[in-house]
Amino acid sequence: MKTDIHPTYNKKAKVTCACGNSFDVGSTANELSVEICSKCHPFYTGQEKVIDTAGRIDKFKAHRAAGEKAKGRGKAKK
Repeated sequence: MKTDIHPTYNKKAKVTCACGNSFDVGSTANELSVEICSKCHPFYTGQEKVIDTAGRIDKFKAHRAAGEKAKGRGKAKK
């Protein structure tokens, strides 16, 4: 096995969440930043919140409305 090819392992790497929570984990990186953690995740908190960072819900609603509109323009009924 080759020596000196593996990164150093930090037993106390600091993880910082977007909500402000921070905790220590083991990692090869010194610092990590995450968007969601166990303190703010809906599964652990029991509070439902919609996280729509890319506008996917609005895009879906617009796509669905266009489909409903196109349905009315189809073949004429006999």
